[in-house]
Amino acid sequence: MTTIVVLGAGVSGLTCALQLAKRGDVAITIVAKHMPGDYDVEYTSPWAGANVLPMAVEKDSRWEKRTWPILKHLAKEVPEAGIHLQKARVYRLAKDEPTDFKGPLDDSLFATDPWYQKLMDDFRELPANELPHAGVRSGCEFQSVCINTAIYLPWLLGQCVKYGVVFKRAVVSHISEAANMSHTGKKADIVINASGVLASRLGGVMDATVQPARGQIVVVRNEAPNNMMTTSGCDDSDDEIVYSMTRAAGGGTVLGGTYQLGNWDPNPEPNVAVRIMKRAIELHPELTGGRGIEALSIIRHGVGLRPYRKDGVRIEKERIDGTWVVHNYGHAGWGYQGSYGCAEAVVDLVDEAIAEMKPAKRQSKL
Repeated sequence: MTTIVVLGAGVSGLTCALQLAKRGDVAITIVAKHMPGDYDVEYTSPWAGANVLPMAVEKDSRWEKRTWPILKHLAKEVPEAGIHLQKARVYRLAKDEPTDFKGPLDDSLFATDPWYQKLMDDFRELPANELPHAGVRSGCEFQSVCINTAIYLPWLLGQCVKYGVVFKRAVVSHISEAANMSHTGKKADIVINASGVLASRLGGVMDATVQPARGQIVVVRNEAPNNMMTTSGCDDSDDEIVYSMTRAAGGGTVLGGTYQLGNWDPNPEPNVAVRIMKRAIELHPELTGGRGIEALSIIRHGVGLRPYRKDGVRIEKERIDGTWVVHNYGHAGWGYQGSYGCAEAVVDLVDEAIAEMKPAKRQSKL
């Protein structure tokens, strides 16, 4: 039996643990400072919208392509996971046209001939009479999902427990410490590093290319269930973005947001919150029936730190202090929509590590 410790209980760590546990012949411990049910600025996953809006360029689209069918299946067949189908509308602003509608996120979502039109169901370009205002040059619509993170993260935890995963709370300062935290009492054969933005501060990793992309949101009780929407940018600031989505099962509507690189501030900024609400109502007036932000019923203001990595997600293995470590961090704002694809890659790397360990184990028995 292979002993594995997963460092991190966000969506990436939980999904990796679940996919590994389902295969059997493993003893898995998830070690984390924060667990589902917690709200902390360092614990990104609860603050996410979360939805599926394809962001990668086509050559790097494996993670999203492999994840989408699973999330769609959960939405249709596993309602207790807290995911529901919802139309997504992507608006391309005229002012962003010279940069091919990439905006502050600088991704493929706002491309005028996107690769994902072959992936997402019911994709269509919007006619002019369905665009919200003159500043929107074009847009598209497709079937997507919205995830209620307050339900989905505990559901993932429950699925992990069902398959024998053990959870331990701990603060880990060096990646090598995790190898000694298995519930079996044995040193782990493999450590999965799903530490998110804290990979920048984790001893043995200290990835200087990782920094937070601070996201500020407002969660409201008002619902606009027909569509979730986003635009390629806004006029208020280069690091502010516009989106809204209504979560499943009474989870409220998430209004956003910001994408502030290098900003660790955990406190919601009141002026930004006002701008977020005004932009959301301009884009989605049915939230308040045209009555302005005073008619929004606020559940909470929040800040989460997306784990941005300059060179993109890191999924690779290396030996650290004699233990195989499989890294899975640096997802920025697409952790949920790439979660199963990335977990699949982690499983492949775990298999490689196990294969490389077998000769050493056979030799030790001689």
